[in-house]
Amino acid sequence: MAAEQPIPVYTNLTDLYGSLGTSLNHADKWNKIAEEFQRRFGQKPAYIARAPGRVNLIGEHIDYCLFGVLPAAIERDILIAIGQRSKIRAEDFPGGVVAENMQTKYTRQIFAPAPRRRTSVSEQEVRLEEWDLDINTKELRWESYVKAGYYGVLINYFAGEGDPAPVDILVTGTVPAGSGLSSSAAMVVGSTLAFLAINGKLEGNFTGDGPKITKGQLVEMAVANEKRVGVNSGGMDQAASVISVPSSALYISFFPNLSASAVPLPPGAVFIIANSLVVSDKAVTAKRNYNLRVVETLAAARILARRLEVRVDKTEKVTLREVAGRLAGEVEEAGEMPLEWLLETLKRMEREVEGLKPEKSSEEGRLGVTMDEMIKMSGLTLDEFHEVYMSWVEGEIFDSLLGTLELTVLCVKVEATHFQLYKRAKHVLSEASRVLQFRQICLAALSSASSMDVLKDLGQLMNESQISCNELFQCSCPELNELTEIAKDAGAFGSRLTGAGWGGCTVSLVAEDNVDAFIKSVSATYKPYKGLQGEALNEVIFATRPSSGACGEFNEPSDAVRI
Repeated sequence: MAAEQPIPVYTNLTDLYGSLGTSLNHADKWNKIAEEFQRRFGQKPAYIARAPGRVNLIGEHIDYCLFGVLPAAIERDILIAIGQRSKIRAEDFPGGVVAENMQTKYTRQIFAPAPRRRTSVSEQEVRLEEWDLDINTKELRWESYVKAGYYGVLINYFAGEGDPAPVDILVTGTVPAGSGLSSSAAMVVGSTLAFLAINGKLEGNFTGDGPKITKGQLVEMAVANEKRVGVNSGGMDQAASVISVPSSALYISFFPNLSASAVPLPPGAVFIIANSLVVSDKAVTAKRNYNLRVVETLAAARILARRLEVRVDKTEKVTLREVAGRLAGEVEEAGEMPLEWLLETLKRMEREVEGLKPEKSSEEGRLGVTMDEMIKMSGLTLDEFHEVYMSWVEGEIFDSLLGTLELTVLCVKVEATHFQLYKRAKHVLSEASRVLQFRQICLAALSSASSMDVLKDLGQLMNESQISCNELFQCSCPELNELTEIAKDAGAFGSRLTGAGWGGCTVSLVAEDNVDAFIKSVSATYKPYKGLQGEALNEVIFATRPSSGACGEFNEPSDAVRI
């Protein structure tokens, strides 16, 4: 299985480029960060970690419901160069970090983890709270993602004895922030990988003698790390950044455990990414967008389970995928049920989802239910419901719920006082079906069907996904809707938003011989692109082919101080 493979570590760029299998000039980028690191810190970096961004071809907002998704790593990436401090000063704290960014808008940051006091706590609490590394989730800064990756290494590998090495790091990247291409996940994956490597935790102090961390383990660590910046990620972004392979999408399944398999894409298929230029900072807007949708899908899962007479414990945050498994009699120990079986179960659940509509639909609620109605439908008491579904969310989101039973504290554009259980569940179940159909079409195309027919079928599924994201999950925006329509007019087989939505990018499926004409047409039609040329235009609309996942280059510097 791909998730069980070790993280690739290279000692020369020739081998690394062959693995990447992409067309960008990587050599120049890697050489520049190595040279700049030496100029700033007086030594070569010991290690350079690469983590690519990702484009989700189909399967939006279903990963945290534990349904499979189909992303692919893109050629654009984050690079993090790291080296142990060449001159250790007396005032240096254990594990101190000097962090710099090659983008001039980001200033140098210096921070160090502080050991927690061990008074009046259990041994388990001591292990979990061994280190304190301040991460500001209210005013997120670039170094917060670096800290998030570092923190996971600290609590997993320095909870007993020993101190992490003091290091210098330098960051650069080509994944645009807030674009829906998972720059944040790439940053956290890269940071986690870099701190693992420099502290000799990646593969036996680079000798290969010790146990190697697998790709799946790195994904799990990165998911937990990104939650420390306030985002409850389902794991798709991190898995795509770590496990992807060239020329293929990646079918990632999260239930009963993480697994990934390559899905070769049909010949002649090129994906064009277009940035709407509407910034969607998931960590900042999570309280009123992303995390709210997580709560709605979880509540919908419990209520749908009641309708289907599926067992759910009172304290359990059951997901829609887990409900599907129990409904179908799936045995977790045996692995994921056959995908054809899962498709049939999804169809049954889609029929039952109509029961999530309110008894009396109001113009204000527009198919949503009030807090009172949702609790009644769940079969839980108010206290039980709050403990299971709201206690984990930051207080400012749901502070007023106990008092008013309405979500009134949010300035939300969609049904602030109503929970859209029907819409969210209908999107998740239909989107999960589209992912499986997309996968089936790609695999069948290996032995039959004309390439053009295959591209048309895949494009149709992408168009249906966009409609569902816009109308049911309500995570699109006017600019994304406009871009997808422009893309179809320019000859795309299909076009949809990619990423969390509410801004960011679209992804369009385009025939290989139409790429240049497509980009020219979209660039001339989408008004925010007016006046952009050359590299500026290439930053906002570009073609990409699936890339490989996270990796690194290791060079043992002669003048580094080893701890």
